[in-house]
Amino acid sequence: MSTVEARATAEAREPGVRSKSNSPRQIPVVGVVTEDEDAQSALKPMDLNRVIKLLEETDKADLEEKQLKAVKILVQNYQNGFPLRDLVQIFKILNLCAGKIGHQPHFIESAYSILKLCGLPFLKKKVSDEITYAEDTANSIALLGDLMKVPSSELRIQICKCIVDFYHAEPPKKHIPGYQQASSSYKIQMAEVGGLAKTMVQSLTLLDNQLVEKLWVLKALQHLSTSEVNCTLMMQAQAASSICAHLNDPDPSGQLLFRSSEILWNLLEKSPKEEIIRQLSNLECLLALKEIFKHLFMRGFSHYDRQLRNDILVITTIIAQNPEAPMIECGFTRDLILFATFNEVKSQNPLVKGLKLSNSYEDFELKKLLFNIIVILCKDLPTVQLLIDGKVVLALFTYVKKPEKHKIIEWSAAQYEELQLHAIATLSSVAPLLIEEYMLCQGNARILAFLEWCESEDSFFSHGNSFHGTGGRGNKFAHMRYTLRLLRAMVYLQDETVNNDLCEKRTIQQLIGIFKNTISKSNDKEEAIVLEIQSDILLILSGLCEHNIPRKVCMPVNQSFT
Repeated sequence: MSTVEARATAEAREPGVRSKSNSPRQIPVVGVVTEDEDAQSALKPMDLNRVIKLLEETDKADLEEKQLKAVKILVQNYQNGFPLRDLVQIFKILNLCAGKIGHQPHFIESAYSILKLCGLPFLKKKVSDEITYAEDTANSIALLGDLMKVPSSELRIQICKCIVDFYHAEPPKKHIPGYQQASSSYKIQMAEVGGLAKTMVQSLTLLDNQLVEKLWVLKALQHLSTSEVNCTLMMQAQAASSICAHLNDPDPSGQLLFRSSEILWNLLEKSPKEEIIRQLSNLECLLALKEIFKHLFMRGFSHYDRQLRNDILVITTIIAQNPEAPMIECGFTRDLILFATFNEVKSQNPLVKGLKLSNSYEDFELKKLLFNIIVILCKDLPTVQLLIDGKVVLALFTYVKKPEKHKIIEWSAAQYEELQLHAIATLSSVAPLLIEEYMLCQGNARILAFLEWCESEDSFFSHGNSFHGTGGRGNKFAHMRYTLRLLRAMVYLQDETVNNDLCEKRTIQQLIGIFKNTISKSNDKEEAIVLEIQSDILLILSGLCEHNIPRKVCMPVNQSFT
């Protein structure tokens, strides 16, 4: 069976346009519904209890033929949809047919035909029917999930198609005298009440080696997961872990990964995030995410593949916030550090051999996401050694310099500026954990040289894009702000090696000069960011001089900073 689904769509007939006539009289054309047409559309009275009784019998001769004929008549009678008042009996008949499939395969067609009609809008005789039959409808729809246990591929796929049709309701093809269509959202609401989403998740355990059926179930769950109620039900059935663990299962169509990632996104957004993270924080799920990410990183070349790769990384970032997640144990942390730094630090690792990032939007976003996950990963102290092995500090310091044409990737000026600010912000979290690596990279000298550039007059024009560039358009204040934050983080470690080196490089005098210049150059539009810069300078000076009298001598005593 092909994995490509085919849905027939009814074409709406456009209303006719009346043509102009030279005659002064316009003769109206009246559409007339004849009694024959009306009779064809009408629901004929049918003794459903008799059909149920017939299906429950087991001893009579030629019984199967009679049973199949009775169901066929039922299907023909309800070809335009089932009334709400008949649903309990209809679904009992459906259940009886499904129960016979194991020994009487001819009943597959009967059950299939009834399920196909379940995809049509339900019918109500009174406006109040939706309330009157709400419980019966919810219980009937819930039965669809239970029917997934029937070992019939055809039946399972039709159940999923029926659920998908809940979300794509079409108007009835014919008017049914005495009935009107139930509201388009009625089935969706009743599916929530009946807990259908939970049983559909549970049905996945029956489909380990049935790819086509699994893809249809995932499609149904993708639709169901658009509501908070269903996401909570799916969460109770451990949907996140059961779906994520199979992300890497073979699927030539690519639908499994696409639909699964969409469901995971919906679960994270529409149900308690902490519980979903807990469900995903196991070795099996993280190994699946790692392998998918590596594959997309190394071999994903299309726009779609790159988007999906970034989505997987965002999901991973959310999981990484849980300190209990075995990110290191599964090897994901080491791979992420490698992918984050291979452009800046040469590596012989075969995973990145020959790999290059482009300046496409997706690769640009990937780079920022990798910086972001490093900040999260470094909060777990066992990660420190991996950061050292990956030369993360050295890689990030390649951005702490005057912007110039990049040697590896031709980022645009705006892209490079945003990455530069993001890298410096990342250093503020990483460098304090790796003091020895910071000093080996001559971190103090790099920072002070960059601050000197921030003060210089040149033709550089800051774009001020993104969160990190706020307040820095047309100036270098954003660069100065994040560089001072980095310096403040290092000074507040109160590490004598770091602070002595700073003072030997005349940092105090340089900072005082910057402070004075910000006062003379600022304007009202830049007031907020300038105040932040001045506050950080004062905090850094305080950290350097508070417990060291000789350093205080360098501070101006008889003159104001201004």
